[in-house]
Amino acid sequence: IISCINDVFNIDTCDEAHSKVFVITKIRLSELTVSSWHPYGTRDRRIPPFLLDKMPSNFLSKIFKIQAIINKTLMKCKDIDNAMHLFSSITKKSNYMYTIVFKGLITNNVAEKVLDLFDEMKIEPNQFTLTVLFNACAVLNNNRAMKIGKELLAKMPENYRNDNITSTSAINMLMKFGDVESAERIFQSIKAKDIITYGAMVKGYVGNEMFEKALDLFEQIDIELDDVTYTIIFNVCAKLCNDRAMKIGKKLLAKMPENCRNNNIISTSAIDMLMKFGDVESAERFFRSIKAKGADIHGALMNGYNLNGESWKCFKIFEEMKEKNIIPDEIAWNILIG
Repeated sequence: IISCINDVFNIDTCDEAHSKVFVITKIRLSELTVSSWHPYGTRDRRIPPFLLDKMPSNFLSKIFKIQAIINKTLMKCKDIDNAMHLFSSITKKSNYMYTIVFKGLITNNVAEKVLDLFDEMKIEPNQFTLTVLFNACAVLNNNRAMKIGKELLAKMPENYRNDNITSTSAINMLMKFGDVESAERIFQSIKAKDIITYGAMVKGYVGNEMFEKALDLFEQIDIELDDVTYTIIFNVCAKLCNDRAMKIGKKLLAKMPENCRNNNIISTSAIDMLMKFGDVESAERFFRSIKAKGADIHGALMNGYNLNGESWKCFKIFEEMKEKNIIPDEIAWNILIG
């Protein structure tokens, strides 16, 4: 049994892990059968608790294997109870162990448990653990999360502020709290800003409906943009739809690298922006330049026609979709039915 469990940390997928567990149950079926356990392929995809209980103490001392089981086999398969059971059995918990568990809890939509575990921590969180804690506080965005998140930020060592990942998580958290001024102070304190840091600030301004500030910051960016930034700025320009936004949006679109046109999310945002500007012809030209068009891009064009009083063109696009065997999404169907 243990030799099979030893292999778990070398397994990449949830299905493989549970297949291995199924092998374990077959090896010692007479000894370990539990009526509530359903092998892989039936109802319950979790590791049965009795397998964890059967692990010898010397196995539980092998930290890397425990990390693998928690992360790859339990958290990824949404088996929170067994993950927490195994985690609680570890006497000397490291920051790395906490980080793995915190990430798993957030992924499984139980971020409140992250704060519960944090309250029990006997060690100071390092920058990696802090990053995940800031993420949990941002997800929760309640009074408890705000209190803990701001306390963590106030106590954070000064050298952590130069870790862009940690600082970006702090900015995102503060923006979710609506504390724009504090987020701006953190941003200004970062010496070497990257595009992810800029993106967090721009996204934060958008989330707080401060669209002009988002463009102000965008005009200060002097490094190469990423896909997320293109999408956010196109959305900001579409939202404002004033002379400044039109100028910035069209200029950005003209300079955008060719490969970005095949990113459906960016292209959908660009078409939506042009349609909001009332520039139907430019939206159509951009649409025709895209090589791989999905349902969302067709839907954006149809929605734009609808906004600009050219609804009859939607049916032409619908016919094109049928010819290419593209199934309309919900937005497209609503436009056609409406």
